[in-house]
Amino acid sequence: MSLKSILANAAQWLGIERNQTSHGEKLISACGAAIGITATMMFSVWLISGAGLNSTASLLIISSLGASAVLLFAVPHGALSQPWPVIGGHMISAFIGVSCQQWLPEGVITAGVAVGLAVGVMYYLRCIHPPGGATALTAVIGGNDIVGLGYQFLLYPLLLNVLVILLIALSFNYLFRWRRYPAHINARHHTEYNTQTPTSDYVLTTEDFNAAIHELDSFVDITEEGLTELLEKARQHAQLSISHPAAIEQGRYYSNGNIGSLWNVRQVIDAADSQKPGRDLIIYKTVAGQNLYETGYCDRESFRQWARYEVIETQGLWVKAGSNNSV
Repeated sequence: MSLKSILANAAQWLGIERNQTSHGEKLISACGAAIGITATMMFSVWLISGAGLNSTASLLIISSLGASAVLLFAVPHGALSQPWPVIGGHMISAFIGVSCQQWLPEGVITAGVAVGLAVGVMYYLRCIHPPGGATALTAVIGGNDIVGLGYQFLLYPLLLNVLVILLIALSFNYLFRWRRYPAHINARHHTEYNTQTPTSDYVLTTEDFNAAIHELDSFVDITEEGLTELLEKARQHAQLSISHPAAIEQGRYYSNGNIGSLWNVRQVIDAADSQKPGRDLIIYKTVAGQNLYETGYCDRESFRQWARYEVIETQGLWVKAGSNNSV
């Protein structure tokens, strides 16, 4: 085995991925993190000095936000970087940390319990934010100054600091069209998709995804192996249903089967159920995806041609009705 093969194999084991972002994008991320933390640190020092705490305490309070800065400025479109995970992850974890510190015996087990509970609660409340674990830990072992704040630690200064760095992330990333934050804003301003129906069959490949990531020029928090597996699973699901629904029934949900910003799910909320052509009308409401909450009407056959398949909501995700994931 050659040295090059050995190094490539070692890189895979260590999780060293090929980063396809440009040097300019990396520089922007670094500058954004520097600006965000500097401004938040200045705010924290000013705030904490007014409360009579020492500088060491201020460094501990800001430490978990340093990890948040990596996500907000280097991975602004990642699921863990969005406003709710940032706010909820820090605040919920801080509450758990303070509660464990006050109600459980002092010791290493309390620190572990606080972080473990924070991870579990963040999971269920859909606000997983890795720096939240550091916030929970800080609330337990942050020293007398932080422990002395009690639940005040959540609002003063933690919440204010989180809001400051979020505001900076919103303003800084908005300066760059492809980085606008939150991710929903970026999706609305991103490159327009080709809405034309393809004239021939095609198969998406890993190379296609890699080319798209390169064009996106933003750090994508998924490994190449994970991307390949996700692509294959999506292809397998696409093969399960390639025809339009046989019938459109009131109260059920249907998807157009598109990808990205063109995807949406509609619920049939009323139907005329007439046998006369042109009068067999339905009224629908968009419940997910593009044109959310929009209502409209059309004849039943037009809706059936629009619909790719019936879907149901399972654990917050829309899946094909009757698939194994819908159980």
